[in-house]
Amino acid sequence: MDVRFINAFLDATENVLKTMAFVEPKAGKPYLKKDNMARGDISGIIGLTGDLKGSLGLSFSEACIVKIVSNMLGESMTGIDNDVKDAVGEITNMISGVARKKLESDGLNITSAIPTVVAGKSHSIVHVLGGPSIIIPFEINEGPFVVDFCLDNGPA
Repeated sequence: MDVRFINAFLDATENVLKTMAFVEPKAGKPYLKKDNMARGDISGIIGLTGDLKGSLGLSFSEACIVKIVSNMLGESMTGIDNDVKDAVGEITNMISGVARKKLESDGLNITSAIPTVVAGKSHSIVHVLGGPSIIIPFEINEGPFVVDFCLDNGPA
């Protein structure tokens, strides 16, 4: 996996969450994920196409996303509801957009689909390319979340 991809998603995640939710996510060491199990209670997934093909997933623990959305909306959220689900889609879209902009400066033209949000314990994230994905683990004081992506920059 090209380190530019990892850095683009890492930087985009930190930038969006600091700016929109006023949290300081701490990144852990990226690793290869070989199963389809989501690493959180709610996930946003978005397809990517163009010079890179694949998908991006963000998977949040409930306590983590409740804090992020509470900060974004300026009101106290108590659990995963429709507002939180909508916010996960928006966060996924924003992080995808910032990462795509960063990769565009490296000469890669990438477009995205509309994000899908899946909630519930033990749900799956199946990337459009199948196979293993890269996980970048993050932590805020309230709990963990991950960026989970599977990309290919080979010929169509």
